[in-house]
Amino acid sequence: MSSTKNRGIAAASAGSRPARHRWLTWGIVAVVVAIVLVALYGVFTASATSKVEGAGPSYDIGEPGPGQLAPDFTLTDNTGKQVSLKDYEGKNVLLYFQEGLTCQPCWDQLTSLEQDATKLKTAGVDAVLSITTDPANQIAVKTQDMGLSTPVLSDPDLSVSTEYHANQFGMMGNSRDGHSFILVGPDGTIRWRADYGGAPNYTMYLPVDTLLNDLKTGV
Repeated sequence: MSSTKNRGIAAASAGSRPARHRWLTWGIVAVVVAIVLVALYGVFTASATSKVEGAGPSYDIGEPGPGQLAPDFTLTDNTGKQVSLKDYEGKNVLLYFQEGLTCQPCWDQLTSLEQDATKLKTAGVDAVLSITTDPANQIAVKTQDMGLSTPVLSDPDLSVSTEYHANQFGMMGNSRDGHSFILVGPDGTIRWRADYGGAPNYTMYLPVDTLLNDLKTGV
């Protein structure tokens, strides 16, 4: 009788080992998943807090940034004219990198900048240059249709956009610019930069008052 009982206990113990093994395996998996989730949360949090929190949408500050020399360039504008950054030496010029013809809010932004030209002037902005990656002839049609007077420069090979890393903050990968503003001072040094077009919000339009408030705070 005792032998039979012992065999029964041994069999029950052996039968419980796979169950315990399964529970142990699932426990390890749960711990690993928890660690991964915590790590991902840390990465997300670090990324989010790296953005500047202004009165409006948060924004990144790409490179080259404030205090660095703005790379010079020469591009064709919507009138067929060759425009260089050095043409604006001695002035505060606001570079506005935008997504282009596929982004109507970007053009609405340009319209609002023109409508609030007096506010920009009061804030110390002497001129605005917009840069996008579309062909100059297509930009010409768009600006004529919208009655825009701001020079819009064509950067079809992304040479300038890449040098300013403005194509790192848009919805279309690195094939187009995002929604970046860079204030270049009279001496050619970058005074302020705000890249609004990055993840997760991909902001492609913001009120001029919000823009100027961020500029004032940043400068």
